Amino acid sequence: MDFDDSSARLIPQEFLAVVLAGFGNELLPLTGNYGDEPSPKALLPIANKPMLEYPLVWIEQSGIRDVLLICPAPHRSALSNYIQSDASSSFPSLRIDLQTYDENQESSVGTATVLRHFSQRIQQDFVLLPCDFVAPPTFSLTQVLNKFRTESTYDGSIATACFFEARRPEKSSSIEEWGIVPSPIPIVWDERTGTLLHIETPDDIDRNSEDIELRMSLLSRYPRARLSATLQDSHVYVCRRQVLDALQQKSRFDSIREEFIPWLCKPQYQRTKQERYGNVLNPVTNALTQGLSLTHSTLHTKAQRHHLRREDFLHSPPSDGQNEEHIQSVVHEDEDEDNSVLASLRVGLVVQPSVAGFSARANTLHSYLELNRHFLSQTTYSLPTDQESRALIDHKAQISSDSMIGHSTRVEERTNIKKSVIGKHCVIGKMARIVGCVIQDHCVIADGAKLDGCILGAGTKVGTKAELSRCVTQCGYEVNAGDTARNEKFDIHDWTAAPQSSEGDDTEDNESSGEASD
Repeated sequence: MDFDDSSARLIPQEFLAVVLAGFGNELLPLTGNYGDEPSPKALLPIANKPMLEYPLVWIEQSGIRDVLLICPAPHRSALSNYIQSDASSSFPSLRIDLQTYDENQESSVGTATVLRHFSQRIQQDFVLLPCDFVAPPTFSLTQVLNKFRTESTYDGSIATACFFEARRPEKSSSIEEWGIVPSPIPIVWDERTGTLLHIETPDDIDRNSEDIELRMSLLSRYPRARLSATLQDSHVYVCRRQVLDALQQKSRFDSIREEFIPWLCKPQYQRTKQERYGNVLNPVTNALTQGLSLTHSTLHTKAQRHHLRREDFLHSPPSDGQNEEHIQSVVHEDEDEDNSVLASLRVGLVVQPSVAGFSARANTLHSYLELNRHFLSQTTYSLPTDQESRALIDHKAQISSDSMIGHSTRVEERTNIKKSVIGKHCVIGKMARIVGCVIQDHCVIADGAKLDGCILGAGTKVGTKAELSRCVTQCGYEVNAGDTARNEKFDIHDWTAAPQSSEGDDTEDNESSGEASD
């Protein structure tokens, strides 16, 4: 009998990883459908690897084995093929449960609504992650999990969030035509305890765009709280299972990041919300606690616990006037009666500083391009390793050491490629010039074409001697020979509208001539 295998099956997994993979409307036109074929955001390549691969590697390295992957129904086939082919070999220890929800790209459903819908599939503590977060090798998911493990046992915290310090963008790297780069949302947090206290919401900004309104109860409990406007939310949250019960009660919330997490911070310092949601977020169970150990610990203080008990009696003093003696006796009886610790309902915070490595979410075109360029800076002359692919690259082509060429890609003579990611099965013609670009799979760049700072969707065709500067194309888009464009976003409707209109004009002319003949 294999004792190791049988015992492993009996031990339930501590956490379930819930990965959300949406439509990615913020990355249009890259995520626009190519005919009947969808272009899932989760499978967009970053340094020639599917975006989804980065969080899955992060999850597997932390020891988590069960993954609930949630995506829109139109993306199920593409993601299922990826899981059965690439993911099964790259992440053999992960058990990925792919679930879909009905949604279209025009009317997307919020993350809170999606999580609420699948709450029955989540029966243990869980980690919520987006499909677009890329963490550096020096920052592991285990660090976030360990903080949650310690504090949920130590003082009854309910969740732990992960924020990262964004790197300052380079000059002239922002392209207004691609959309405004979202600025970091101000947060208030206590650095000593690592507690997230307040997140500005869109409603807060609409109500008061100049000032940040904070409760005195927050400042009195955390007098040295810090205000930061340089941290960004990674959308990685480790939560107790009971958090989903509170989410069910807050049915009006549609966004996890903009509505639910800011609200979840409030019960830790608002008395009314503690009383109302305390039993939901920290129900009475028969689970083992560390109360006895904490009672004898020299590092644990009961000051906060006594303060709460005293506060209860100060609001309703005894009628005989023996207030202080009565409080002392009740506190003493409470200590003898129960060794547990009052739940803090805190939301912990892990901050990943920029000096520890580059973190980013590929949730904008700017950050998607920046992530690709970051990986180029970490590599040295990444050409295909197999001889068949290497033979497709002409020896007269000039390819810089900070570029990346995918397998089965042909590069013709006298082509110049610098600081660019070229996908698989592409064809790069003669004397083409490509600088600072991300070119996805199956693209064709004709002879003499010049590309600077562009992102080309899969299957894009660029005609002879066309010149594009800082342009983004949808999958399958065709750039005519000799065309010139700068700071544009092209989708298929741009070049299909004219033929459709001309056909419509011909139809109208035929109808009118037919009526005349009748």
